[in-house]
Amino acid sequence: MSETEQAQPRLLNRELSWLTFNRRVLQEAQNPAVPLLERLKFLAIFSSNLDEYFKVRVATLRRLVKLKKKTRAKLGEDPAQQLHDLLLEVGRQQQEFGDTFRNSILPELGRHHIHLISEHDLTSEQHTWVQEYFRENVRDTLSPIILDENLHHLFLRDQSVYLTFYLTQPANHKKQDEERVVVMELPTKRHGGRFVRLPDVGEDHYVMFLDDVIRCCAQELFATYGKVQVQAVKLSRDAELDIQEEVSDNLLAKIKSSLQKRETGFPARLLYDPAMPKEVLRAVMEKTGIGKEELVEGSRYHNFRDFFGFPDFGLPHLQYVPMPPLPHPTLPRTGSLLAALAQRDHLLHPPYQSFDYVTRLINEAAKDAQVSDISITLYRVGSKSDVAKALLKAAKNGKQVTVVVELKARFDEESNMFWAEKLQKAGANVIYGIPDLKVHSKLLLITRAEEGHNKLYAYLSTGNFNEQTSQIYADHGLFTANPILTREVAEVFRYFHDRLDKTGQFEHLLVAPFELRQKLEALIDHEITLAHKGKEAYIILKLNALQDERMILKLYEASEAGVRVELLIRGISCLIPDLAGQSRNIQQRGIVDRFLEHARVYVFGNGGEEKVYTASADWMSRNLDRRVEVAFPILQEDLKAEVRHLLDLQRQDSVKSRDWQNNFVGSTTDRAGEAEEVRAQFETYAYLQQLAKKKRK
Repeated sequence: MSETEQAQPRLLNRELSWLTFNRRVLQEAQNPAVPLLERLKFLAIFSSNLDEYFKVRVATLRRLVKLKKKTRAKLGEDPAQQLHDLLLEVGRQQQEFGDTFRNSILPELGRHHIHLISEHDLTSEQHTWVQEYFRENVRDTLSPIILDENLHHLFLRDQSVYLTFYLTQPANHKKQDEERVVVMELPTKRHGGRFVRLPDVGEDHYVMFLDDVIRCCAQELFATYGKVQVQAVKLSRDAELDIQEEVSDNLLAKIKSSLQKRETGFPARLLYDPAMPKEVLRAVMEKTGIGKEELVEGSRYHNFRDFFGFPDFGLPHLQYVPMPPLPHPTLPRTGSLLAALAQRDHLLHPPYQSFDYVTRLINEAAKDAQVSDISITLYRVGSKSDVAKALLKAAKNGKQVTVVVELKARFDEESNMFWAEKLQKAGANVIYGIPDLKVHSKLLLITRAEEGHNKLYAYLSTGNFNEQTSQIYADHGLFTANPILTREVAEVFRYFHDRLDKTGQFEHLLVAPFELRQKLEALIDHEITLAHKGKEAYIILKLNALQDERMILKLYEASEAGVRVELLIRGISCLIPDLAGQSRNIQQRGIVDRFLEHARVYVFGNGGEEKVYTASADWMSRNLDRRVEVAFPILQEDLKAEVRHLLDLQRQDSVKSRDWQNNFVGSTTDRAGEAEEVRAQFETYAYLQQLAKKKRK
């Protein structure tokens, strides 16, 4: 490698790195060892991820492409070239997705007597049943829109499937009725789902897309036309990602001046059925204002995320073996949680252990006469949030409830606003985030009067206060009454109240945007110093994403100094491991399995006295500089050992872990087949189950 190459370490392109992650999701759908109905869910996850990708990343790039040439040049990478490259990769992945569904999943379903049929596959008895079902359950939910001269604009709802109807050969042969284009939104919500189960025939199960039920009866809908052609479209709209989260401050002003007007909800992608008549596609484009650059050829069906609701037909052998939440080994199943926290720290590991301990704690505090204050940060609130209901109860019981609500939590704004307004009406002090920052930290603080003074209890987490996601997101949460931590949690909430600069006020917590970056750099520098002295030096990081260039360069520096760096990255990573002269001491893997790996863990060797942090923050520029994030140390020795053991299981995973290969940027390789197979998520469950059994004894 030349000196120039060493001076400018190479980074992976962020966009292609994310697409590589989504391909790892697709690999789970392709894996015959994954239960069949779970493979369908991985197709749904892949589809949902890609929808969000177009709404956020592709939409952002398209807005950047429209900037002036001089401003674009300051971005580093050409957004137009990035857009071209990623769309090529998306096309390849969608082709692979379609092949997987048609040539692997559907035949395998058939072998298990599950038949996903279209209107062309119906027997006469099934056809009669479908027609009756349509008349009774579907017809009244349809709202046709005629695309003619009387319609000036057609608004397509984001992420909804629409059926287009091309009507020709009118029975009355009037010239004005020669052909028509009609559009209807697929009434998935009003119908109660995307799929319709038909009566079983012996051991065979039959199911149809709701789309095909409507296709089957389209001629009945438009009886005055001799020919009705039905296709589908779906629109993904710009999610209005704040450019401030994507670029540096010194460039932000130039970009803002270049964008005269934010194009609210501008179309990012229109998926269409390639069988759609040109006349229909032209009419849709004309009435919506969608241009050719937003057109993406899809398939007959869109919104594969709806496969989350595919019937299971009561066939447990085609699903994951149940892993019900385990009882906690040190938290009481009944009785006071506050009393348990007063005795020692406790770690919670959802979804392996129940998130109910968190809602129980808030409910207990809501009823406790000695509790005066409850403060919490809410980033993503569930639509039927037990946490929010417990906070409402606390406010109604006269507690001083402070809720920091992030209204810029992408795709959860509506739910967050709903609960914020309810809490405010109940008397809670609702703080709507911080100007120019996102509040991404996950903190709960309870103040209780004990023996003439206030005692603080806290819960610090890597995951959201969300009961729904806690069932599938793997996180760590710390219950503590340790004053050296709770006092600093209180400092974070004081910042939310008064907005004063708190730089330098945190000795144990690492808090962004104040000093998280600087303290992480100092921890890395300490490992570099140890390596230079010939001592053991290592860093182990588990993250969702590693994108920040400064932190990557610092890890490269550590690697070349002799520090061993191990990375467990679930999604984006712009770091290239195992390159001579750059990253030869860096190993990088990622795990995709039944639960979403969401926890962030930072481990520093520290000369034999390990420092272990869990955190809300990934190592992305936005997390380190433009969000309120908290990394918290695990101080209790047994809990530190617990986190390290769980992390070691992930480091040893040989079933669901993939390596990044340095000979092909972004490629992944399954590690299955090694001598002793370790599947980290199953081993984690078994380990925590054993801890729970020891407690019962």
